[in-house]
Amino acid sequence: MAEIDHIVIGARTLEEGAAWVEAHLGARPQPGGRHEGIGTHNLVMGLGPDCYLEVIAADPDQPAPPQGRPFDLDDPAVALMLEAGPNLIGWVARTPALEAVAARLGPAVAGEVRAWKRGTLSWRMAMPPQRQDMRNLIPSLIQWDDGQGAAPRLADSGCRLVALEAEHPDVDSVRQALSVRGLAEAVAVRRSPHPRLVARMRRADGTDATLASG
Repeated sequence: MAEIDHIVIGARTLEEGAAWVEAHLGARPQPGGRHEGIGTHNLVMGLGPDCYLEVIAADPDQPAPPQGRPFDLDDPAVALMLEAGPNLIGWVARTPALEAVAARLGPAVAGEVRAWKRGTLSWRMAMPPQRQDMRNLIPSLIQWDDGQGAAPRLADSGCRLVALEAEHPDVDSVRQALSVRGLAEAVAVRRSPHPRLVARMRRADGTDATLASG
């Protein structure tokens, strides 16, 4: 069974992303690190023991990788969107059986399993190709090598992810794609003419906030 590992905020720069998160959630993410060979770096913010928020941006000190940066950061449409400001651009689901799930779905659907590393953390990840991710409603899959991952190591911001929702005109396809990844109960799916990912949040002071893609 897979479960939500973290939500992903894309930004032109980490400073822009940090300011955006603080303005929306009242808490500032902490330094993460560089993804060597991936072309990105990040900030992270704990949302309790099992979930966190990541701010990701292109790392100006690394060359662009041949396979492109994750979460479609090199896509012209995404870059144009982030020119206007940071945005919720995706989410990642944790699974204890990444290779088995990826093999069953195939690389054309699940993406290639790749090894990542940041500091003392290491993990494997499969990112669905464009058009298979239904505008980033279908998550990347991650398996942490230590079985725990980043969330338990992070300071608790007091913010919480209350619910994750997916809006799409083809709800049956979204539900099927989530179900085959063991995520049928993780996300509420609603019919809408425009694809959108919505994260319902609760700030540390108890007030509610909504982060949405697009």
